[in-house]
Amino acid sequence: MGDLSQVPPDFLTALGALRRAACRAELKLEEIPAPTRLAPYAVSLGAEVLTPGPVGPGSLHGPGAPLVPDQLELATGRFILLHDPAGSPVWNGTFRIVTYIRAELEPDMGNDQLLGSVAWTWLVEALEQHGARYSMAGGTATRVLSESYGTLEPRDDSIDIELRASWTPADADVQSHLEAWADMVCTFAGLPPLPDGVTPLPGRRRS
Repeated sequence: MGDLSQVPPDFLTALGALRRAACRAELKLEEIPAPTRLAPYAVSLGAEVLTPGPVGPGSLHGPGAPLVPDQLELATGRFILLHDPAGSPVWNGTFRIVTYIRAELEPDMGNDQLLGSVAWTWLVEALEQHGARYSMAGGTATRVLSESYGTLEPRDDSIDIELRASWTPADADVQSHLEAWADMVCTFAGLPPLPDGVTPLPGRRRS
């Protein structure tokens, strides 16, 4: 974030909490550019879960990273922490967490009317299991059908589930919020085992 001398103490506390978060090793998490118009202070993290594949020496990220053609993306997500020291009546607080998760499912699951409610249940249960206190939660779950035509017609149709959600953490200690969200991304990717009490979503696409 550059010069931190002018950053509010509460936001510095929140940044420290994010750094302490313990996430599953299968989750690749990195800082990405944060939105600049939603709040005076923001930090954004991107996540992805890939299928296991042959990995060469060195890091998977960066210009010198080896090509891993056998890996497929199982789930992706974004975690954005917003902070407005003046507070927001819409947030009912000085912090707001905005998240996005997307994962591909088997095409025959696209007509399952329970997909959205199951995805939302994952969010609520993950936050509860990690003891993350929050309020003003809301979100949308969307099923996206992708059909290919012309030269791309040989590709199989695909169904993606997208969850966009936001909530207001009770305070600057947002470690448990990031850990809960990271578990959700892994759950969307179909990684076992699921935490106790989380409803499994059938029909995950496998490579």
